[in-house]
Amino acid sequence: MLELFRAFSLRCTQIEEAIRLGDDQRVTALDRHVEPLVEAILACRADNLLEVYMQLQFVSHLIARDADDSASVTEHTTVLSYLLERYFGTHAPDWRPFPQDVRVEPPAAYVPDTDNGQFLNAVILESLPDRVAVLTRDYRYLYSNPANSAHLNRKPMELIGRHVSEFIGEEQFAQCAKHKLDACFAGEQIEYIYERPTEDAGSRQVRCRMSPLHDAGGTVIGALLVMEDIEQ
Repeated sequence: MLELFRAFSLRCTQIEEAIRLGDDQRVTALDRHVEPLVEAILACRADNLLEVYMQLQFVSHLIARDADDSASVTEHTTVLSYLLERYFGTHAPDWRPFPQDVRVEPPAAYVPDTDNGQFLNAVILESLPDRVAVLTRDYRYLYSNPANSAHLNRKPMELIGRHVSEFIGEEQFAQCAKHKLDACFAGEQIEYIYERPTEDAGSRQVRCRMSPLHDAGGTVIGALLVMEDIEQ
């Protein structure tokens, strides 16, 4: 599935560049490949929780992209309902407003060093002021929140499938990031501080925290990164 997302992201980048250059013929030629890629992505069955999230986020992206086209929104919403039924089944209770006299049990207590279901809560991840990203075990972006995407001057969908070395440089990746990511993939919680350049030719310190992401069987399938600028 990741290869399909990578191809979709590349095709969108190529189309945007052709539009910028005013090459209508190339735009038309490239656009013919978009719909088959969309259909292939939606036809894939996710193998793990990260891929489920990625596929659902992709449909949300399509809905936002085609917000002015009611027919397309209806079609995407139908696909979203189909995916939810595929992965979560038809036996889950329907949503209904709670009667006023029904006492709602409080949520389970927060458990440190576990996911606590928050990875799939896009509202929480996307509202954080810190830069948040999820990397797969081959060091490629699976998710980037708006703060991190803006920092890299990319749209979130443009980052999916891109290797982290494209943005931090081959040297920094080889000398620092790769070793720390490998340790995280081995199950360690990693925290360190690094310097990043600023627009005024200076630098700022950044605290980076890496947490391993596990599937239901306990296998590490990625790393959750949270990057926070340190006030000086």
